[in-house]
Amino acid sequence: MFGLKIEIKEDTLIMKWRFTKIEIPLSEIVEVTEDDTYGGGQEKNAIRLGFPSATTDRIVIKTTTETYLLYTSAKKKLLALV
Repeated sequence: MFGLKIEIKEDTLIMKWRFTKIEIPLSEIVEVTEDDTYGGGQEKNAIRLGFPSATTDRIVIKTTTETYLLYTSAKKKLLALV
């Protein structure tokens, strides 16, 4: 499976894509929003995960240290973190 996998275990958001695994403590998440642009135009330095052409949902997760732009269909799960 090549798509972006997202799960929440205890107090951690776990994102897996290709050979990358990113774990973010939920306490470090500052903001979770939708991005209406195709390529994440407002988040130039964001870490991008997922295939832009395979999904319609783009979610921005801002943490205390990084910004992530996710191309995913797990929109409801991620927006529930807010």
